[in-house]
Amino acid sequence: MAGVDGNPPKRGALDDTLRPLIDRSLVRLRKETGTSLTFAGRVQDTALELGYFDGRVVGPLRGALLDAGHGLGGQVLVRRQAMALKDYLRTPAITHVYDTIIRAEQLRSLAAAPVIVGRTQVAVLYSAVRSPVQEFGRMVDAVLTEARLLEQSLVVADVLRLLRSPESDRAVTARRDRCDNVQQKIDEMAGKVPDKDVRFMVRAVVEELSDGDQESVPVRLTPRENDVLMLLSTGASNRVIAERLGIGVHTVKGHVKSILTKLDATSRFEAVVVGRQLDLLP
Repeated sequence: MAGVDGNPPKRGALDDTLRPLIDRSLVRLRKETGTSLTFAGRVQDTALELGYFDGRVVGPLRGALLDAGHGLGGQVLVRRQAMALKDYLRTPAITHVYDTIIRAEQLRSLAAAPVIVGRTQVAVLYSAVRSPVQEFGRMVDAVLTEARLLEQSLVVADVLRLLRSPESDRAVTARRDRCDNVQQKIDEMAGKVPDKDVRFMVRAVVEELSDGDQESVPVRLTPRENDVLMLLSTGASNRVIAERLGIGVHTVKGHVKSILTKLDATSRFEAVVVGRQLDLLP
């Protein structure tokens, strides 16, 4: 909703949880496109609060709160897809509630893309120029690419946050203790095996399970498989993983199968254990 002066209302400072990742995205995007200004807004209920910038900001753009359906960002919120305007002030594709701040910033061409994690829209990424742009398509492609990269970064950051939580630490410690207990029991049982060759083989298996530093051929997982493996380590089900990554359950199953094959694991738990041994997980 616009204020009495024609400018959108503003709120207090944004929670800075996302700031480092968004700031890096804006720097990369501006460097890639050579545009005058890159900026982003964080979704707040049904509105968009502009709070992240790379480049000169001279007017009331900083901190502006945009309503869903109005202006470029508001349309992106409603459509959940990227939009680009060669001439913001003249296009009939949007409402012109926010023309005042666009004029104050002297912006002309803008492209914007949603940042969606799972099924939740968390931000909108913008690139803008103050003069006619020759390679408009390149600017649009760059915004789309950076938005997808930011989505992946946010997913990984969320997983790492969960992994570093006290609850996760306790779960990992408990699983590790159970493994140690099982190894100890197998070793004790091996001592009661009368056949010397069988006893030797059983104890060799115990030593192999205990040795997490042995040399092995490097395992290479795809970025998406890395995301799935990190979520597996939190104990997430296929459905939860699908929701967090915004993919189908069958796709998740395919990634899990590939991970098990690459890690030579027979279960999800074993894949996590092997992943930690190979430094694929924190």
